[in-house]
Amino acid sequence: MALEYNKSSLSACTSILIGKGATVDGSTIIGRNEDAKASWPKHFVIHEHKEFTEQQKFVSQANDFQMDLPKIRSKYSATPEWTSKEGLFEEDGFNEYGVGMSATESAYSNQRVLGADPLEINGIGEEAMITVVLPYIKTAKEGVLRLGEIIEKYGTCETNGVLFSDKNEVWYFESGSGHYWVAQRIPDDSYAVVANQLAIQEIDFDDEKNFLYHKDIQKFVSDNHLNAKPDTFNFREIFGTHTLSDEIYSTPRVWWGQQEFSGKTDESPESENLSFIKKANRLLSVDDAQDYLASHFQKTPYDPLNESKDNKRFRPISLAKTQESHVLQVRPNMAPEIACVHWLAMGVASQSIYVPFYMGMTDTPEEYKLGELPYDSKSAYWTYKLAGVLLDSHYKELGKMFQDKQEAINITLRKKLHDFDEQASSKDDEELPNYLTKASFEMAKLSIDGYKELIAQLITDSTDFSPLNFKTDMNL
Repeated sequence: MALEYNKSSLSACTSILIGKGATVDGSTIIGRNEDAKASWPKHFVIHEHKEFTEQQKFVSQANDFQMDLPKIRSKYSATPEWTSKEGLFEEDGFNEYGVGMSATESAYSNQRVLGADPLEINGIGEEAMITVVLPYIKTAKEGVLRLGEIIEKYGTCETNGVLFSDKNEVWYFESGSGHYWVAQRIPDDSYAVVANQLAIQEIDFDDEKNFLYHKDIQKFVSDNHLNAKPDTFNFREIFGTHTLSDEIYSTPRVWWGQQEFSGKTDESPESENLSFIKKANRLLSVDDAQDYLASHFQKTPYDPLNESKDNKRFRPISLAKTQESHVLQVRPNMAPEIACVHWLAMGVASQSIYVPFYMGMTDTPEEYKLGELPYDSKSAYWTYKLAGVLLDSHYKELGKMFQDKQEAINITLRKKLHDFDEQASSKDDEELPNYLTKASFEMAKLSIDGYKELIAQLITDSTDFSPLNFKTDMNL
């Protein structure tokens, strides 16, 4: 990922977005797996609110994208790379106004569109988006508009999808070429899952509440004869791709989420006609979002852990090259410092733990600021990765023990979060930041300590599986 700038050639994320009316508690939820390399540590940091005396300038170390920034930068959380040598890639976080952002879901545009409006080699890319957008917005919609304005002015070097949320709204933004973009608000009663394809379909240009876009996009498409069905304006059809790679690599992950949340249908995992917006057959929770991002076609022939002839047919959602997975939840009827929970799983989601961190905290645990190449036993990233590596060789024998430990930690974390929520509501403005920081640190330590115990058990139990073992005859 950081060894060459074109992260889209290496990354292949999966995203989920859920409106507040579609959740059990009225939360808005966005989440994504950041997939790039199997061994490439991530950190977790807090950038404090800062007011500069002079205007700031962002200069990308990845592709020399440059732009001026406002003097006031709000507080925000982020998960940057372990090294900034090839760029920041801050990826996901909340700002102090309770806006969540996740960037990006890598996608692809077709050659007709790119021939008319090529990507800009020095335009904004995934590497810079969180850094130049999240600290300067106060709502999810403002985030869409700011990113859109940047792409219109400077262009973009990639085709991407970007997730935004606040306590009221969830938006999905897509760039389709060098300068043209659209965004759609996820209806309150609906959800969407996205997997490395342009996903937004019909654009209603008269519905400003639910759709935003480059003001000249209709003219651009018309002037360049890009719409094969001019009676409609289907962004996916006009700007996207329809290749064998889509059918094998991307659509099965969308199919899986829709089958899990909306009920079984006779649709094919390779269908090119799956809907972007869906309604679930039940109210969804943060657990559903986490389970989806940690899934791998369980109980189907497509599960890589099965020994079927189709177990490698489709690319699973949770896989070895996940660097981190996050779910950004904004809960209702709480102060934003308490309401916004950054659930962060370092490493492979299915083998890790989503640890809840309050937006109102002022720092992150030391373990989350550590981790380089090679392995570092003090790093949170490497702790969770080590547990997964130890499990990988003996899934059949050790999988049940591993899952039992995950469940026990998850139950304890949820109880802790509930208790901390109740106590936090009684804290005054001066006490609250320190309290939320200590609470977040305690939950992180609980999870890491639990995984160190798990690692010790995995090592102990694995010693008997050596190929050098030999069963001695009792008569010898």
